[in-house]
Amino acid sequence: MGLEIERKFLLPEYPADLIREHEIRIEKEQWIEQTYLAIHGDQELRVRKIQDLTSERVEYTHTFKKGHGIAREEVEYSISEGLYEQIINAHQAIPLIKKRTTAVWGDKVIEIDDYEQIQLLVLEVEFASVEEAENFNAPGWFGNDISSEKQYSNKKVWQELQARKG
Repeated sequence: MGLEIERKFLLPEYPADLIREHEIRIEKEQWIEQTYLAIHGDQELRVRKIQDLTSERVEYTHTFKKGHGIAREEVEYSISEGLYEQIINAHQAIPLIKKRTTAVWGDKVIEIDDYEQIQLLVLEVEFASVEEAENFNAPGWFGNDISSEKQYSNKKVWQELQARKG
């Protein structure tokens, strides 16, 4: 099982000026639809449909995560479109939809998630170690560190979407 080590920030606005000034270089943009199949305690099971906005290539993944905070165990693998569709149809849930922009800022890869159904903009930075994550000094434009704030977790936002559909 792999370890995902990341910090998340509540991005106050999309960094268009930094992109225009070439301080941030966009690598790819994706449209992501994700649905949780099971959530219990610190464990979650989800599926995703990921469409690359440049090539229009679509991939499907199934992911198990365990833990809270900046370091969590993660197992992710590809699944077929047919399996994804069967799972989605069986669950009849509203997917959480976001546009993900993957970019390079300095020596860091950052991911900016812009959520379609709610007004939320989150920036994530992944790290090689917990020590590196803890020692990272984020610039002010990243916004507040929400790495340990459960109300901003994807699974919490997804659960709120499901409550609205009833």
